[in-house]
Amino acid sequence: MKTIIYKQTNDCEIKGDFYPTEGSGAPLIVYIHGGGLIWGQRGAIIQDQVTLYNEAGYNVLSIDYRLAPETKIPEIATDIQDALKWLQEEGQQELDFDAERVAVIGSSAGGYLSLLAGTFQLKPKAIVSFYGYGNITGDWYTKPSPHFTKMTKVPEMLAKKLIQNKAISASPIERRYGIYLYCRQQGKWNEYVTGMNPTIHQEKLKKYCPVYNVEAEYPATMLLHGDQDEDVPYTESVKMAEALQDADIPHQLLTIPGGKHVFDEHMQDPVVKDAFEQVITFLNKYL
Repeated sequence: MKTIIYKQTNDCEIKGDFYPTEGSGAPLIVYIHGGGLIWGQRGAIIQDQVTLYNEAGYNVLSIDYRLAPETKIPEIATDIQDALKWLQEEGQQELDFDAERVAVIGSSAGGYLSLLAGTFQLKPKAIVSFYGYGNITGDWYTKPSPHFTKMTKVPEMLAKKLIQNKAISASPIERRYGIYLYCRQQGKWNEYVTGMNPTIHQEKLKKYCPVYNVEAEYPATMLLHGDQDEDVPYTESVKMAEALQDADIPHQLLTIPGGKHVFDEHMQDPVVKDAFEQVITFLNKYL
């Protein structure tokens, strides 16, 4: 494994970990972690998944990006754009991969960013979204969540205490989950993460909703979602699949019956194993 710096801001280095497969010039998977855009880090990628991708002939680059609420969605989206740009313009000087065959895979908020990458000018060739979402203005993210309001209430004072006074690009869940829990309990995720009011700025926010921005050049996309997901509603992937269908974009929606959020952590589950076999088949077809 090799660690690279793909972007440097005034106060933040943004890194990626490269896991090479055997052979030269293999295609590349850019993996984007989840965490509600509030926590997470490149090293959290499940190593069994790295091994699976490597054995299938794919390099993997697991990347960090600046986290909210210190950094807002427009700048976070720019980080993902800059990662893809770095790969095209500089990456092959440091890493061995085929720059013409790059896929983006993400889970949860990383799935959202992967879907958002399909709206960029410089797009990946294929996208795989594990329980991601296409709409950040829906009730599920702008109103209190019935699932999270059952949990111990997080006071606003605690949430704000966890926010740093500078940009950060990596954090374990235990240091930041209180921010996310507060946001979901109060329906304030949009305000904290975008800096915009979802009612007043709905048109501005649509730019960051992949479901509203599927055009003819959108990449082939695979969506995987458990139909019992209590964090990101299964309907988010259903609606994204409908948008892809309407635009005649090659796509696949794989429903995990009874699947919860982060179902892919259970790599020994036969259903999950089969799901990853289908992911590899999808990548083989579109890369």
